[in-house]
Amino acid sequence: MDRSMRQTAAFLAGAVLIAAAILVPGRADAQSSGGLPDLFGGIFSGPGGGSPAPSTPATGGAKPWSGEDGASGHPLMSAAAIRQAAANFDNCVASMWPDAARRRISQQSFEHFTAGMSPDLRIMDLLDAQPEFTKSIWDYLDILVNDTRLAKGREILAKYKAQFEATEKAYGVDRYVIAAIWGIESNYSTQMGDRSVLQSTATLACIGRRQGYFKDEFLTALEILHRGDLRPDQLRGSWAGAFGPTQFMPTAFKRYAVDADGDGRRDVVDNPADLIASTANNLKKDGWQTGQTWGYEVVVPRNFNYMLADRARAMTIAQWENLGIRRAAGQAFPHPTEKAYLLAPAGAEGPGFLMLQNFRVIMKYNPAEAYALAIGHFADRLRGGQPFVQPWPRQERELSRGERLELQQLLAQRGFYRGTPDGQIGGQTREALRSFQASIGAPADGFASSDMLERLRGR
Repeated sequence: MDRSMRQTAAFLAGAVLIAAAILVPGRADAQSSGGLPDLFGGIFSGPGGGSPAPSTPATGGAKPWSGEDGASGHPLMSAAAIRQAAANFDNCVASMWPDAARRRISQQSFEHFTAGMSPDLRIMDLLDAQPEFTKSIWDYLDILVNDTRLAKGREILAKYKAQFEATEKAYGVDRYVIAAIWGIESNYSTQMGDRSVLQSTATLACIGRRQGYFKDEFLTALEILHRGDLRPDQLRGSWAGAFGPTQFMPTAFKRYAVDADGDGRRDVVDNPADLIASTANNLKKDGWQTGQTWGYEVVVPRNFNYMLADRARAMTIAQWENLGIRRAAGQAFPHPTEKAYLLAPAGAEGPGFLMLQNFRVIMKYNPAEAYALAIGHFADRLRGGQPFVQPWPRQERELSRGERLELQQLLAQRGFYRGTPDGQIGGQTREALRSFQASIGAPADGFASSDMLERLRGR
């Protein structure tokens, strides 16, 4: 699987559980939001058409499919296409047997694990969902990095001290980062999801707009079961196919899971040694640098050129210091030759951060800057560090999706934005916003604030 596809998988698999932890605490099946290109909407980065139709009966008390077209407008997400593919589900699954055989899955295993399988059409609504996220980054951090979760993290670190020590020695990956991922991805194994990974990936492999990608995930899930690493009752997780306390997609499991205790199974669900080592192996293979932190909170001087706050613009710490960047609380930077990029997630009114290589590695695990910032900060707090020094602009409110869409449309009308308005604030929108801000003499920080929307409205 190429990097872009893996990043999409990471988002679908992991970030949706963050939404669950925030929106529906304690619900193992609450990760069924998502399908968005950017969970955090305006921080970083309804069904239409067709006539109403009867929904598919739900099983086990689960919410049924709406029976409506998907919001994406993709032809494979029309209600008619979904019904047609669902009617052919058994043939679709059976047609994957030759591919399974090429992966050395026995016919007995294939027939056993797919017997009686039916599609979970509710996933079609989740795949094309466009939920409204209106929480700011500081609200997310408040919820994800809280005293209760920190206390549980310290218990986990103490309980599995031997496993964390062995993993640090073998992989050189910071134990606190692993514990932070465990805590944020599944709230320490309490919110892992309860959908059958095999059923979810089979559904997505045969129905909807992501069939090619999920076919690989389905076949890999079959490999896991055939090999005996996990039992079917363990292979349960999110609607997108992620499972376990640190939320592995099946293909990520295949690539990174290790048998740390030598029992012949790679059990990342119930075996702490395998779970901790496998998560570390993932980070290590993605480029984790031993002994390096993820980044530093910094004070950005007034009148700073925020055009330099770009992930593609990495400079040495010393170069950033020459531009007036200082570490928060007056501490010195330990390694002036390290390369970093500047992140200003709340614009000129909030704290800045210089992000190092390990921050980029965390983003490979889940490609949302807010997620990676939460992981890094949570790890520091577990280590005994303090909260961020500088205040967030808590007087600001997060724009609604409709307002973000309007902001993009107004930027386009003024000639700053050339993309297709979608209500998601990504890099292209931030660049357009920076250009507009520069044109009116405001700090060009790219922050989509209510004030900028009012200025675009001309009020």
